[in-house]
Amino acid sequence: GPPELLGRALLVHPDGGWDGTLGGHPELDRTAAAEARALLDAGRTATVVIGAEGSRCGRPVTVLAEASVPPPRMIVFGAVDFASALVRIGKFLNYHVTVCDARPVFATAPRFPDADEVVVDWPHRYLEKTEVDARTVLCVLTHDPKFDVPLLERALRLPVAYVGAMGSARTHRDRLRRLREAGVGEPELALLRSP
Repeated sequence: GPPELLGRALLVHPDGGWDGTLGGHPELDRTAAAEARALLDAGRTATVVIGAEGSRCGRPVTVLAEASVPPPRMIVFGAVDFASALVRIGKFLNYHVTVCDARPVFATAPRFPDADEVVVDWPHRYLEKTEVDARTVLCVLTHDPKFDVPLLERALRLPVAYVGAMGSARTHRDRLRRLREAGVGEPELALLRSP
């Protein structure tokens, strides 16, 4: 890019705002921040080529967008046998993995040695007070409406990457019926994955 822009930096915040300037056309900062924000959502570092005036045409400027974000989160609700395998897969994929269950006899660190944390709390209460973002995946293995329904009511309204709930086809139909009765709309229900 132009030598006068070398070494300049923007600090882009998760809300899309930024500090600093690249020192060129005013639109260059706005476009670079938007490109960096998209990479930040994905937790990726990459170079992006944009026009010096902030558009996709004109003199090209190559910008390095370095994402410095914590690992994405995987929250596994339900300290059941399947959860152990899911925790191992999550760690292999570089997630920060939390197991949450309201039953202290099942939610223990020795049962889930690969988990980053094991939390004893009602799933919906834990979800209300923990931080999630667009990279968070929520895996519901509780198989019990008293846990599933209040948890999924909240989970399906959050801007997370994935909400999945295990269960048979019959369990899934019953879960959908209960969620509809609880006031969850069809657009939210369409986000639920039931492998």
